[in-house]
Amino acid sequence: MLKPVSAELIPAKTALHLADLSLFQQVLLITDGTLTNILETYVGEKLHVIKIAEETRSEVDTDALWLLDLQPGSDLIERRIVLQGKVSRRNWLYAESLIAPERLEPGFRERLTHSQEPIGKLWLEHKVETFKEITTTYQEPAGPLAPYFDIHPLDRLLCRTYRVLSQRRPIMLITEKFPAGYYTDAIGRGA
Repeated sequence: MLKPVSAELIPAKTALHLADLSLFQQVLLITDGTLTNILETYVGEKLHVIKIAEETRSEVDTDALWLLDLQPGSDLIERRIVLQGKVSRRNWLYAESLIAPERLEPGFRERLTHSQEPIGKLWLEHKVETFKEITTTYQEPAGPLAPYFDIHPLDRLLCRTYRVLSQRRPIMLITEKFPAGYYTDAIGRGA
């Protein structure tokens, strides 16, 4: 059992220096492709979504509204998930998404909210043309996310946030996080 750490002791987000990371960690942070297939190849198992929370909200911070080109009070789906190995039950990635539901095709929106499929696989299944724009990469302490990865709250997470556009309109803002201790070797199969 991990010992809780006081919030005052957890440092804030800090800049990342890509040169300090493994080649695969760099790829994960800068790719504009879908991570699920890349991670499945690296870890040697199929991954599935475990939804931690999903709710429709109209109160979000102004930066998110600006990045999604939405007016205050617009409905957004806030979704938090982990990508978990189907065999190992190990969590390989944590993600938070803000999604503009009115900009999604109804069938896609239905599958997104009622399935355990990763967003990237749904884009492929529904042939949604997307453009991904990375807005920031950073590192931060695991803090309250530590139990998902069975690490200490002060262990670092490597993070990236990107905006997803379809038909030149922003539809999602996604932040993905994984422990700095993962994906450090070049070979894969159990970071």
